[in-house]
Amino acid sequence: MNAEEKSWEIHSAEFVLSAVRRRHYPQPSLPQVAFSGRSNCGKSSLLNCLVRRRNLAKTSGKPGHTRLVNFFLVENRCHFVDLPGYGYAKAPPAEKEKWRRSTEEFLKDNPCLRLMVLLLDARRTPSELDDVLVEFLKHLRIPFLLVLTKSDKLGRAELEKSRKAIAAHYALPKGELPIATSAEKGTGREELLKRIHQSVLEKSEE
Repeated sequence: MNAEEKSWEIHSAEFVLSAVRRRHYPQPSLPQVAFSGRSNCGKSSLLNCLVRRRNLAKTSGKPGHTRLVNFFLVENRCHFVDLPGYGYAKAPPAEKEKWRRSTEEFLKDNPCLRLMVLLLDARRTPSELDDVLVEFLKHLRIPFLLVLTKSDKLGRAELEKSRKAIAAHYALPKGELPIATSAEKGTGREELLKRIHQSVLEKSEE
């Protein structure tokens, strides 16, 4: 691996604010990388793994913990944005609708958003809500990466089978597979950061 191929290493990251409506977002000056996925897919744990901070994004044993749009300043160069998890069956309908509206408002007409990282539990098949989000991202022409979390919970053969099945499900380009990650073991961290850097920061500098 030469210098150009090394992953992007993060040395500073800090919480900025939580919001529901766009008028409360930070001033639109920096590129954004958003993270979304089903409740309990390990989103907050993976964010903490990426920035090497144990509790930057709050984790919880209860699904549906992330209910606001949370902004984190990374390297003073971009915002990582933790979106509300979806698909938590026990949440009241009004709460589910609030999560949906806040996510939709964030995604629409957002010139700062450069990349969506869509997290899928490696052990599960994609849900209807995952499919709806992918179609919405395509409709809005928002670039996205598919990332499998909790990949350490599967054996190598099972994991490769899951990656290929999801790639086929979403008709990814030939040879492209979701990035397999494990927040617990750090698996896939360098690859994901490299892809984020290429998709967001390098393009912003062109």
